[in-house]
Amino acid sequence: MSSLRTSPPPPDATEVAAWVLDSADQLRILRAGLIEALNEHATAPRESLADIPDRMILVATELATNAIRHGRPPTVIRLLRTRDQFVLDVADHDLATVPELADTRPVNAGGRGLHLAQALALTVGWYATDTTKHIWATFPLT
Repeated sequence: MSSLRTSPPPPDATEVAAWVLDSADQLRILRAGLIEALNEHATAPRESLADIPDRMILVATELATNAIRHGRPPTVIRLLRTRDQFVLDVADHDLATVPELADTRPVNAGGRGLHLAQALALTVGWYATDTTKHIWATFPLT
């Protein structure tokens, strides 16, 4: 298994929206809220964001689903913003496991959410606090 970069998200990132999920049934609320927050906090019109919202929604859904299935509730998803990036931060309360890239699993065995995040985001990392494990991904504002 490969490992992810261990570091907190960019230090100048400020929270612009947050969602708390207890089940996969709430993922549609996350997706709708994320679209609304992106439209509100983007520095340019939605048209100039191209496929960034779609990529962010896909990554947020994958990471949140992983946290709901494999972590300890609640799952907390935060949207942060720096001067030139959006940051998705997905946290759960399972400190016993470390996020790892599933390099050796068969393609149909799952575990590809982190690979997807790495393919669609600028950067992906993780860190832990005393009570939560966070996986974050950055995306350009424009």
